[in-house]
Amino acid sequence: MVKNSLSKEQKELIDRLMDAGIQKNTAKTLVFVAGREETKSREIENVTGLRQPEVSIAIQELRERDWVTKRDIKKEGKGRPVHGYRLNKDMNVVINEIEEKERERINEIEQNLKLVKKLASSI
Repeated sequence: MVKNSLSKEQKELIDRLMDAGIQKNTAKTLVFVAGREETKSREIENVTGLRQPEVSIAIQELRERDWVTKRDIKKEGKGRPVHGYRLNKDMNVVINEIEEKERERINEIEQNLKLVKKLASSI
């Protein structure tokens, strides 16, 4: 059974991921998927409050980063296909990748500030 809402800790993690440059919908989707063995779009929508197109875009981004995989689920009858989503990497590996990107960003900012100081002193 899926809980109806995100926990306080999950919401805090989403906020911190957003501070680290992850888009809000992507962060919500990542955190929800990370807490499940496997989940479906409908479950993500229901718990995160995202609409179907927002979930699709977030899942696409997560798959491009190779953080989430998709599995086709056989279903009876007609209608939209159903897919199962799960983390492709341990959440700690995902966090390490985010940390690496943030450190690169910090280095770029520091280099820019050094250059600004150097240029400012020459005028």
